[in-house]
Amino acid sequence: MASDVDTAPLVGRAGQVATLRSALLDDVGPGQTAAVFLTGESGVGKTRLLREVGDQLRAAGALVLTGACLDIGDASPLHPLLQALRRFDADLTASHARTSSAVRGLLQMFAEETGGPDGAGALLERVSRGLHLVAQGRPLVLVLDDLQWVDRSTRQLLLYLLAGLGDLQLSVLGAVRAESLQGAHPLRRVLTELRRLRSVRVLDLAPLDRADTERLAAEIVGGPLVAEAAESVWRRSGGNPFVVEELARDLRDGRDGLSDTVREVFLARVDALPEPAHAVVHAVAAGVEPVAHWLLAEVTRLPEQELIDAVRAAVAHRLLVGDDDGYRLRHRLVAEVLAHELLPAERSALHRRYAEALTSAPAELHQARLAHHWRLAGEPTRALPAAVAAAGEAERLHGYAEAHRHWSVALQLAGVQPAGASAATTGASPADGGLDVDRADLLRHAAEAAHHCGEHARALALLEELVTTTADGGAPACALHIRRARYLAAAGRSAPAEAEYRRALAAADCTPRERATAAAHLAELLLHLGRYADAGDRAREALALAAEVDGSVPEVVMASMALGFSEAYLEDPDTGLAVMREALDTAERAGRPEDVACAYLHLAELLTGPLNILEEGVVVARRGAERVAELGLGRTYETRLLAIATNGLFRVGQWAEAEKVVAAALRHRPSGADAVELLLARCRLSVGYGDIEAADRDLEAVATVLAGGGARHVIPLLTLRAGLAMWQGRHDLARQAVQRGLTESRSDDVGILAALVWHGLRAEAEAYASRTVPVDRTAVRRLREVAERVARKSEHAVRSVRDVVDGFLALCDAELSRLDGSDPALWARSVAEWDRRHHPYPAAYSRLRQAEALLARRSRTATAGKLLRQAYQVAQGLGAVPLSTEIRILAGRARVQLEEHGASVERHSLAGTDPANDELAMLTAREREVLAAVAEGLTNKEIGQRLFISERTIGVHVSHIFDKLQVRTRVQASAIFLRNRSE
Repeated sequence: MASDVDTAPLVGRAGQVATLRSALLDDVGPGQTAAVFLTGESGVGKTRLLREVGDQLRAAGALVLTGACLDIGDASPLHPLLQALRRFDADLTASHARTSSAVRGLLQMFAEETGGPDGAGALLERVSRGLHLVAQGRPLVLVLDDLQWVDRSTRQLLLYLLAGLGDLQLSVLGAVRAESLQGAHPLRRVLTELRRLRSVRVLDLAPLDRADTERLAAEIVGGPLVAEAAESVWRRSGGNPFVVEELARDLRDGRDGLSDTVREVFLARVDALPEPAHAVVHAVAAGVEPVAHWLLAEVTRLPEQELIDAVRAAVAHRLLVGDDDGYRLRHRLVAEVLAHELLPAERSALHRRYAEALTSAPAELHQARLAHHWRLAGEPTRALPAAVAAAGEAERLHGYAEAHRHWSVALQLAGVQPAGASAATTGASPADGGLDVDRADLLRHAAEAAHHCGEHARALALLEELVTTTADGGAPACALHIRRARYLAAAGRSAPAEAEYRRALAAADCTPRERATAAAHLAELLLHLGRYADAGDRAREALALAAEVDGSVPEVVMASMALGFSEAYLEDPDTGLAVMREALDTAERAGRPEDVACAYLHLAELLTGPLNILEEGVVVARRGAERVAELGLGRTYETRLLAIATNGLFRVGQWAEAEKVVAAALRHRPSGADAVELLLARCRLSVGYGDIEAADRDLEAVATVLAGGGARHVIPLLTLRAGLAMWQGRHDLARQAVQRGLTESRSDDVGILAALVWHGLRAEAEAYASRTVPVDRTAVRRLREVAERVARKSEHAVRSVRDVVDGFLALCDAELSRLDGSDPALWARSVAEWDRRHHPYPAAYSRLRQAEALLARRSRTATAGKLLRQAYQVAQGLGAVPLSTEIRILAGRARVQLEEHGASVERHSLAGTDPANDELAMLTAREREVLAAVAEGLTNKEIGQRLFISERTIGVHVSHIFDKLQVRTRVQASAIFLRNRSE
C-alpha cells in the first residue's frame, strides 16, 4: 500500500534541486559518469530531496532506479540494486516489453549467480552490461537512500561504475546520515576516494535557516506563526525539517504539553495512535525495513482489515510510509525512541514472531534477517544456522566482507549456546533450523573470509584462536604454518612470513605436497623482498619437490616465475623471460585464477622494473589486470598489476594516464601488501606533482603496513620520503631517510639502491646550495662508497640492469660536482643517459641542473636558455609543479623567457633529436614500431600478432599516434612516417 501524498512542501531546497539536476543530467555527456552524495543529520530532508530530484530527472527523460540499503550490518550483497530493479520491473507496462525483459534477465542473473572467489570482478562486469541493456541508450540514474548501511558489494559496484569502467552514461544520487560516518566507517573511505574524481561531489545538506523554518511551519499550520510559537519551533527543531513538521502539526492540531525533546515528540505521536496502530509502529520499529505486508500481518496477528486500518492510521500520523515492497518508519529516530519503551520480554517476543514468520514462509528465506531476529529473540541455537546460511549466501555473490561479518556472528552465537547444546538437546534439527557446528570449522571459514576481504589482522587473530582450539586435537603443524605465512605476507609482514614458511618446511608432519607448496610460496616471497639469488635457489628446490607430486601446477607456476625472474635479473634476460612466459602458458592452460594472476604479476614486474622494457611491461600489466578481473581477483592481483602499470607510465612520462589507472585500482579498496604497491605508486605521482599532503599521507600508511617488510619496499619508501623532504626544503629529513635506507642490505636490487644513493647526494648538494644546513662530509663519503659498491656489483648484472644503474650513477656524479662547482659536462652526460632510456622526468631535472651550471660559469647562456625551455616544456606537460617552479625561479634570475603559453616553444624530443628534422620526435619507441607497421599497410590485428600485443592495445597506440601527429587517417600517418624515414 502506497503512503499518502506528503502535503508538506519542499522548502528552502530550490538551489540544491537545480544543482543536482545540472550535476546528474544536464552536465553529463554520453558515456560519462557523475555522482552526488548528500550527507546530513537524520531528518534534514535527504530522502525528500532524493524523491523530488528523482521525479524531475524522470520527467526530463532519464531512467531512474530507486533503492535503499537495509538497516542492519549484515545486509545482503547488492540489496539496493536488487530492490531498485524489482520496483522498476513492477512499474513497467506491457508497452515496455523489451525493457522488462532486460530487467528480468538481470534479476535472473543474480538468482543464478554461483559463489566462489573467482567471479567477483566478472559479476560487476555483468551487472554493468545488464544496466546498459536496461537503459537502452537513456541516461541512467541510480537513486540510493540510507547509504550509511551500504553493503561491501554495493560499495565495490559504485566504485567500479563511477570509475568509468561500465561504459554507460550513469549518474548516482545517494543519501548518507552524517552522524554515521564516524571513525573507520567503510563508506567514509569510499567517499574520500570517490571525491578524487572530478565528476563526484559530496554535498552536506544543512538544516533550514530560521526564515525557511518559519516558512515551512507556516505552510503546515496554514498561516503565519505568532512570534512565541515561531521562536519555540526554531529553538526546539534547530531547523531540522522533520522535527519542524512534527512540531508544526502539533500546533495545527492543538496538541499541547510536549517537551522540547525529539524523543517526547515521537512518543506523543505514537501514544496518540489507536491501539492496533500503536502495535503496528512498534512492530515495524523492531523489524528490518522494509517490512512486507504479509510479514507485518504475521507479527502483529491482526485481522486483515484491522491491520489495514491500523497502517492507514500510522501513515496518516506521519509515522509510517508504505510502498510496494513494504512499510518503513518515516524516520528511523522513531525506532531509537521506541526501543526504550518496550520491556526486554516484549522485544524478544516481537523478534521471535518475526523469526517464526520468516521460517514458515514458503518463499526463499532471507537468512541475514532470520539470523538477526533469532539472535535478538535470545535464541542463539536457532540463529546460528541462519548466520551460517547467510554467510554462504554472501559468498555466493562474492560479498566476502558480508560473509566475514556473518561468520563472526556465527562464532559469537556458537560461543553462547548452552553447554552441550546440539540438535538433539535443543529440539532443533537441520530441517527446522538446528545445526551441529564445529567451532574449528567456523574459525577456518571466518579466517579465510577475513583474508579474502582484506581484514588481515582479523584473519591472523582468528587463525591463532583456531590453533588454540585445535591444540588438543593434533592439528597438522605444517598446514597451519603455511596458512599463517600466507596471511602474514598478505598483511605486508614479510619477515615473520618468511620464518613461518621455513617452519613449515622443517615440520615433521609436512607432506610432499605441502613441502612443495611452502617452498614455492617462499621463493615468491623472497622475490618480493628483492633477494633474487635466494629466490632462484628456493624455486629450484620447489620445482624438484613438485616433480614428485601429482597435480602440482600451482607450485610449478609460482616457482617457475620466481626462477625466471631470478635468472633474468642475474644471468640472462632472454632465458629468464622464456621460463616466465612458459609458466604463464602453463597457468592459462590449467585455468587456476591465482596461477594466471601470479604469472602476469611477475612478468610485468620484471619488464617494468629491472629490464626497463617499460612500454611492453605496461601493456602486459594492463592486459594482466583485465585478465585477472575476469577471473574475480580484482581486489588483490588486479590492484597490484595496475600499480605496476602506474609505475611504468610514470617513468615514461604519461602521468595523466597513470593517475587514471590509480583511480581504477582504488575502487577495490586494497589492504596489506596490495595496498603497499598501490600507495607507493600513487605517492610517486604525488611527489612529482608536489602534492605534499597526499604524498605524506600515503607514506605514513605504507610505513604502518610495512612493519617487518623487506628492502624491496622499504628502500623505495625512504627514497620517496627523501624526495618529498627536498621539495619541502627539509634537507636534514631527506638525509635521515637516506641513511636509514642504507641499512637495508638484504637485497640484490642494485637499481633501487642506486636511486636511493642519488637522493642522498642530491640532499647534500641541495643543503650546500641553500646554505641552510651544513653538508655532512661523512655522509657524502659513505654515499660515494655505496655508489662505488653499486657500480662494482652492477658490472656482474645483465646489460639491462646495468643501463638503469648507469643512469643513476650519472646523476650521482653530477650531484657530487655541485659540492665544488657544478660541472655542466656531467649533467649533459646525465641528460643523454635518461634521454636514451626515454625517462623524461630525470632528463628534465638534469637539463635544469646543466643550465644552472652553465649560468654559474657565465658561459653559453643561449644554450642554458634552450635547456631551461626544454626542461620547462616537459615539466609543464607532466604537471611536475615543484620542478616547474624551480625552473621558473632560475629562468627569472637569468632573465630567460620560458614562453609559458607555448606560442613558440620548441617541441623537444626525449631522444634529443632536432624536431625541425624529425616529425616523429614526440613518438615513443613502441609508437614508432606501430607506425612503421601501419605504413606497411598492416591491420591492428596483424600488428598485434607481430609485436605480441593485443589488438585493443594496438588501437590505443594508433590513437595516441594520431593525436601526437595531428592526423585523422592511417594514410596521413603513413605519409609522415615515410617522409621522415627518407630524410
